[in-house]
Amino acid sequence: MFKYICKRIVYLLITLLIIVTTTFFLMKKLPGTPFDAERFSLLSAAQQAQFLEKYGLNDPVIVQYGKYIGNVFRGDFGTSFFYTGQPVSGVILGRIGPSALIGVQAILIGLSIGLILGIIAAWRHNSGIDYFTMVVAVLGVSVPNFVAAALLQYYVGLKWGVLPVAFWQSWKSSVLPSIALSFGVTAMIARFMRTEMLDVLEQDYIITAKAKGLNQFKVLMRHAVRNSIIPVVTILGPIVVNLLTGSLAVENIYSIPGIGSLFVDSIKTNDYSTIMGITIFYSAFYIFVVMVVDILYSVIDPRIRLASGGKGE
Repeated sequence: MFKYICKRIVYLLITLLIIVTTTFFLMKKLPGTPFDAERFSLLSAAQQAQFLEKYGLNDPVIVQYGKYIGNVFRGDFGTSFFYTGQPVSGVILGRIGPSALIGVQAILIGLSIGLILGIIAAWRHNSGIDYFTMVVAVLGVSVPNFVAAALLQYYVGLKWGVLPVAFWQSWKSSVLPSIALSFGVTAMIARFMRTEMLDVLEQDYIITAKAKGLNQFKVLMRHAVRNSIIPVVTILGPIVVNLLTGSLAVENIYSIPGIGSLFVDSIKTNDYSTIMGITIFYSAFYIFVVMVVDILYSVIDPRIRLASGGKGE
């Protein structure tokens, strides 16, 4: 196991280097500058040179790239152009709290409801709960989360006055965005769990377990759920990353100061260093979660070996 984790960390670093390199040179191809063109043109040549020197923009691109890579490995993502004087890492850390809270709540809601619906639907195949689950799955996948967010905002927030309509004031402000984001998670988890459970319930070892006299609950929990949940864990990784790093549309609808709205604002203002910082953060988090998911496979089912040669290490 230790050797496997070390190997994955090396892959993670190589992948990150490729992503950082690609993103850096793409940023240099963007039209415009991070400075206000009108105000910048009013400065004298000496002042313009001083500005460019401060942000390292007067060096050749390859020199800028070398300096940036060196700074990234020291944990320095540069200074934001839009949030003047603030380090990018500080700006990101200041925005990650609301996005993480909403994302965690959405995952917990979606995972809980989705697993329960998927298990019951498969266990009671072709029953009312099965049809209900399929309707929920279709609606959850078909209806975009920003539509659900707008409906919740109008009815629950505005008409009924139960929860805040928008803005980040307290924990209550996170409930409606979390519910809006959880619809898609619920639908995907329920659909995957139902499909896998239906396949597992047809296997010989399930029939054998029933023939040995095990009650239905034990057959369900010990054999069916355990062997059905691995595909769900696979799709859970990307879902976790997407939700924890912020939903662009939902955060803007509810005016939440999270990572998603920060990313949109940084693109609007050509804030190169912030765009790069968020991209690196998102990529590193995504790759890390994928690695954790791979490790979870062997925890859920020890028959799955992480290392080659058929032996876990």
